[in-house]
Amino acid sequence: MKKVSFPDLPLTGGCECGKLRYRVTAKPVTYYACHCTVCQRQSGSAFGSSLMVPAEGVEIDGELEIFPCTGGSGRPQEKTFCPSCGCRITHRILGGEFLVIKPGTLDDRSWLHPAGHIFTATKQPWIELSEDDGIICEDAPDMPALRERWSAMIAK
Repeated sequence: MKKVSFPDLPLTGGCECGKLRYRVTAKPVTYYACHCTVCQRQSGSAFGSSLMVPAEGVEIDGELEIFPCTGGSGRPQEKTFCPSCGCRITHRILGGEFLVIKPGTLDDRSWLHPAGHIFTATKQPWIELSEDDGIICEDAPDMPALRERWSAMIAK
């Protein structure tokens, strides 16, 4: 299993134009790649990636736009983005205790390695995954298993 050298908190990041900045002051509970068609469209790529953190552990400075929608899981979500450059910053299942940071917006991304891959039934056919790539969920994610694997991956 790949070990992750978790950096010191806070984690910092922001949008493409720099008008929106954030700080993550709580340790993330998991990091995964999502291959649902919604994430493919949002990212303009083969998958989206998600760093899940306790919502109270995120401080955002700057104006956010909110896009209410339905996520790949079929549950209602709120997605946030910078109104100036359109960069997606977060999403959250309505009423959920966790906020998902789009980790490509972190200032330092060098330490990231996903605990697994979700909604792989709709992954692009050229992406090949194996057991070495972590937990693989064809459909709905096994969030407890992803959190457990992430916890085991973080170097002590």
